[in-house]
Amino acid sequence: MSDNQKAITEDQWHQAKLVWDHHQMHHEARAADVAIGLGSHDLGVATHAAELYRRGLCPLLVFTGGNSPTTRSRFPRGEAVHYREHAIDLGVPASAILLEPNAANTGQNITLSRDVLAAVGVTPTTALLVSKPYMERRSFATARKLWPEVEIVCASEPLEFDDYLKSIGDEKLVVDMLVGDLQRVIEYPRLGFAIEQEVPQDVHAAYESLIRDGFTSRLIAP
Repeated sequence: MSDNQKAITEDQWHQAKLVWDHHQMHHEARAADVAIGLGSHDLGVATHAAELYRRGLCPLLVFTGGNSPTTRSRFPRGEAVHYREHAIDLGVPASAILLEPNAANTGQNITLSRDVLAAVGVTPTTALLVSKPYMERRSFATARKLWPEVEIVCASEPLEFDDYLKSIGDEKLVVDMLVGDLQRVIEYPRLGFAIEQEVPQDVHAAYESLIRDGFTSRLIAP
Protein backbone atom coordinates (compact mmCIF):
# COMPACT_ATOMS: atom_id res chain seq x y z
CA MET A 1 0.00 0.00 0.00
CA SER A 2 1.48 3.33 -1.02
CA ASP A 3 1.77 6.23 1.43
CA ASN A 4 -1.04 8.16 -0.22
CA GLN A 5 -3.38 5.19 0.30
CA LYS A 6 -2.71 4.88 4.01
CA ALA A 7 -5.84 5.11 6.13
CA ILE A 8 -4.17 5.46 9.54
CA THR A 9 -1.65 7.89 11.02
CA GLU A 10 1.65 6.88 12.61
CA ASP A 11 0.18 7.43 16.09
CA GLN A 12 -2.85 5.30 15.24
CA TRP A 13 -0.52 2.58 13.96
CA HIS A 14 1.30 2.52 17.31
CA GLN A 15 -1.99 2.42 19.24
CA ALA A 16 -3.29 -0.38 17.03
CA LYS A 17 -0.03 -2.32 17.42
CA LEU A 18 -0.49 -2.30 21.20
CA VAL A 19 -3.97 -3.79 20.76
CA TRP A 20 -2.69 -6.28 18.16
CA ASP A 21 0.03 -7.54 20.52
CA HIS A 22 -2.44 -7.95 23.37
CA HIS A 23 -4.81 -9.99 21.23
CA GLN A 24 -2.17 -12.65 20.66
CA MET A 25 -1.72 -15.29 23.35
CA HIS A 26 1.85 -16.21 22.33
CA HIS A 27 1.22 -19.90 22.93
CA GLU A 28 3.75 -22.40 21.60
CA ALA A 29 2.09 -24.78 19.17
CA ARG A 30 2.24 -28.36 20.42
CA ALA A 31 0.60 -31.69 19.70
CA ALA A 32 -3.14 -31.85 20.32
CA ASP A 33 -6.04 -34.19 19.65
CA VAL A 34 -7.60 -31.83 17.09
CA ALA A 35 -7.14 -28.44 15.46
CA ILE A 36 -10.24 -26.29 15.03
CA GLY A 37 -10.15 -23.60 12.35
CA LEU A 38 -12.53 -20.76 13.23
CA GLY A 39 -14.36 -19.35 10.23
CA SER A 40 -13.76 -15.75 9.18
CA HIS A 41 -12.88 -13.65 6.13
CA ASP A 42 -9.23 -14.76 6.44
CA LEU A 43 -8.19 -17.84 4.43
CA GLY A 44 -4.92 -17.78 6.35
CA VAL A 45 -6.74 -19.63 9.13
CA ALA A 46 -7.12 -22.67 6.86
CA THR A 47 -3.56 -22.27 5.61
CA HIS A 48 -2.17 -22.39 9.13
CA ALA A 49 -4.42 -25.27 10.19
CA ALA A 50 -3.13 -27.26 7.22
CA GLU A 51 0.44 -26.41 8.23
CA LEU A 52 -0.18 -27.69 11.77
CA TYR A 53 -1.56 -30.93 10.32
CA ARG A 54 1.44 -31.34 8.00
CA ARG A 55 3.78 -30.80 10.96
CA GLY A 56 2.13 -33.74 12.70
CA LEU A 57 0.71 -31.66 15.54
CA CYS A 58 -2.86 -32.95 15.08
CA PRO A 59 -4.43 -35.95 13.37
CA LEU A 60 -7.73 -34.22 12.69
CA LEU A 61 -9.01 -30.81 11.59
CA VAL A 62 -12.43 -29.27 12.14
CA PHE A 63 -13.39 -26.25 10.04
CA THR A 64 -16.31 -24.32 11.46
CA GLY A 65 -18.35 -21.41 10.15
CA GLY A 66 -21.36 -20.59 8.04
CA ASN A 67 -21.75 -17.18 6.48
CA SER A 68 -21.91 -13.56 7.60
CA PRO A 69 -22.30 -10.19 5.91
CA THR A 70 -18.51 -9.87 6.10
CA THR A 71 -17.73 -13.19 4.43
CA ARG A 72 -20.65 -13.95 2.13
CA SER A 73 -19.14 -12.40 -0.98
CA ARG A 74 -15.71 -13.95 -0.34
CA PHE A 75 -16.93 -17.41 0.68
CA PRO A 76 -20.39 -17.79 -0.90
CA ARG A 77 -20.67 -21.49 0.03
CA GLY A 78 -19.73 -20.83 3.64
CA GLU A 79 -16.51 -20.26 5.53
CA ALA A 80 -15.96 -23.87 6.60
CA VAL A 81 -16.58 -25.25 3.11
CA HIS A 82 -14.02 -22.92 1.53
CA TYR A 83 -11.54 -23.59 4.34
CA ARG A 84 -11.87 -27.34 3.77
CA GLU A 85 -11.30 -27.00 0.04
CA HIS A 86 -8.23 -24.82 0.64
CA ALA A 87 -6.74 -27.30 3.11
CA ILE A 88 -7.27 -30.15 0.65
CA ASP A 89 -5.51 -28.09 -2.04
CA LEU A 90 -2.62 -27.77 0.42
CA GLY A 91 -2.34 -31.54 0.79
CA VAL A 92 -4.53 -32.39 3.78
CA PRO A 93 -6.52 -35.58 3.05
CA ALA A 94 -10.28 -35.10 3.04
CA SER A 95 -10.56 -37.98 5.53
CA ALA A 96 -8.73 -35.87 8.12
CA ILE A 97 -11.22 -32.98 7.96
CA LEU A 98 -14.58 -32.60 9.67
CA LEU A 99 -16.97 -29.86 8.59
CA GLU A 100 -19.18 -27.69 10.80
CA PRO A 101 -21.04 -25.39 8.35
CA ASN A 102 -23.55 -23.58 10.56
CA ALA A 103 -21.78 -21.54 13.26
CA ALA A 104 -22.58 -17.83 13.21
CA ASN A 105 -20.38 -16.66 16.10
CA THR A 106 -17.39 -17.78 18.14
CA GLY A 107 -19.48 -19.44 20.82
CA GLN A 108 -21.19 -21.56 18.19
CA ASN A 109 -17.81 -22.31 16.61
CA ILE A 110 -16.86 -23.96 19.90
CA THR A 111 -20.10 -25.71 20.84
CA LEU A 112 -20.99 -26.94 17.36
CA SER A 113 -17.45 -28.19 16.73
CA ARG A 114 -17.67 -30.08 20.01
CA ASP A 115 -20.92 -31.65 18.78
CA VAL A 116 -19.42 -32.61 15.41
CA LEU A 117 -16.51 -34.30 17.17
CA ALA A 118 -18.82 -36.11 19.58
CA ALA A 119 -20.87 -37.40 16.65
CA VAL A 120 -17.82 -39.31 15.36
CA GLY A 121 -16.81 -40.50 18.83
CA VAL A 122 -14.00 -38.01 19.46
CA THR A 123 -13.76 -36.44 22.91
CA PRO A 124 -10.59 -34.35 22.87
CA THR A 125 -8.65 -33.36 25.94
CA THR A 126 -6.44 -30.93 24.01
CA ALA A 127 -7.25 -28.67 21.06
CA LEU A 128 -5.37 -26.24 18.86
CA LEU A 129 -7.66 -23.28 18.26
CA VAL A 130 -6.70 -21.67 14.96
CA SER A 131 -7.93 -18.14 14.29
CA LYS A 132 -7.01 -14.79 12.82
CA PRO A 133 -3.98 -13.38 14.67
CA TYR A 134 -5.99 -10.72 16.49
CA MET A 135 -8.74 -13.14 17.50
CA GLU A 136 -6.60 -15.46 19.62
CA ARG A 137 -7.45 -13.90 22.99
CA ARG A 138 -11.19 -13.75 22.39
CA SER A 139 -11.35 -17.31 21.05
CA PHE A 140 -9.32 -18.53 24.04
CA ALA A 141 -11.63 -16.77 26.51
CA THR A 142 -14.69 -18.20 24.77
CA ALA A 143 -13.36 -21.75 24.68
CA ARG A 144 -12.30 -21.65 28.32
CA LYS A 145 -15.85 -20.62 29.25
CA LEU A 146 -17.73 -23.08 27.05
CA TRP A 147 -15.31 -26.03 26.95
CA PRO A 148 -13.38 -25.82 30.23
CA GLU A 149 -12.43 -29.50 30.32
CA VAL A 150 -10.28 -29.14 27.18
CA GLU A 151 -6.76 -27.70 27.25
CA ILE A 152 -6.71 -24.91 24.66
CA VAL A 153 -3.65 -23.80 22.72
CA CYS A 154 -4.16 -20.82 20.41
CA ALA A 155 -2.50 -20.62 17.01
CA SER A 156 -2.55 -18.26 14.03
CA GLU A 157 -0.46 -17.41 11.01
CA PRO A 158 2.87 -16.02 12.26
CA LEU A 159 2.49 -12.58 10.67
CA GLU A 160 3.84 -9.26 11.86
CA PHE A 161 1.33 -6.43 12.15
CA ASP A 162 2.51 -4.64 8.99
CA ASP A 163 2.43 -7.89 7.03
CA TYR A 164 -1.12 -8.56 8.16
CA LEU A 165 -2.20 -5.04 7.15
CA LYS A 166 -0.74 -5.64 3.70
CA SER A 167 -2.35 -9.07 3.38
CA ILE A 168 -5.82 -7.64 4.06
CA GLY A 169 -5.22 -4.44 2.08
CA ASP A 170 -7.50 -2.23 4.18
CA GLU A 171 -5.81 -0.61 7.18
CA LYS A 172 -8.94 1.01 8.58
CA LEU A 173 -10.90 -2.23 8.43
CA VAL A 174 -8.19 -4.10 10.32
CA VAL A 175 -8.02 -1.45 13.05
CA ASP A 176 -11.82 -1.43 13.29
CA MET A 177 -11.69 -5.19 13.84
CA LEU A 178 -8.91 -4.94 16.43
CA VAL A 179 -11.03 -2.46 18.37
CA GLY A 180 -14.19 -4.55 18.00
CA ASP A 181 -12.49 -7.70 19.23
CA LEU A 182 -11.07 -5.94 22.28
CA GLN A 183 -14.51 -4.58 23.15
CA ARG A 184 -15.77 -8.17 23.11
CA VAL A 185 -12.87 -9.33 25.31
CA ILE A 186 -13.91 -6.64 27.80
CA GLU A 187 -17.70 -6.97 27.60
CA TYR A 188 -18.42 -10.65 26.94
CA PRO A 189 -17.49 -12.01 30.39
CA ARG A 190 -20.32 -10.10 32.10
CA LEU A 191 -22.70 -11.52 29.47
CA GLY A 192 -21.55 -15.06 30.24
CA PHE A 193 -19.90 -15.61 26.85
CA ALA A 194 -16.26 -15.79 27.95
CA ILE A 195 -13.90 -15.84 30.90
CA GLU A 196 -12.62 -12.51 32.18
CA GLN A 197 -9.12 -11.39 31.22
CA GLU A 198 -7.08 -8.45 32.39
CA VAL A 199 -6.51 -5.66 29.87
CA PRO A 200 -3.34 -3.67 30.67
CA GLN A 201 -3.78 0.05 31.20
CA ASP A 202 -1.76 1.06 28.13
CA VAL A 203 -3.77 -1.30 25.92
CA HIS A 204 -7.04 0.05 27.29
CA ALA A 205 -5.86 3.63 26.70
CA ALA A 206 -4.92 2.76 23.11
CA TYR A 207 -8.35 1.17 22.59
CA GLU A 208 -10.14 4.28 23.88
CA SER A 209 -7.96 6.52 21.71
CA LEU A 210 -8.81 4.54 18.59
CA ILE A 211 -12.52 4.73 19.42
CA ARG A 212 -12.23 8.51 19.73
CA ASP A 213 -10.54 8.53 16.33
CA GLY A 214 -13.54 6.79 14.77
CA PHE A 215 -12.49 3.15 14.48
CA THR A 216 -15.93 2.02 15.54
CA SER A 217 -17.54 0.06 12.70
CA ARG A 218 -17.10 -3.28 14.50
CA LEU A 219 -18.32 -2.17 17.91
CA ILE A 220 -21.39 -3.81 19.38
CA ALA A 221 -24.14 -1.73 20.98
CA PRO A 222 -23.62 -1.23 24.73
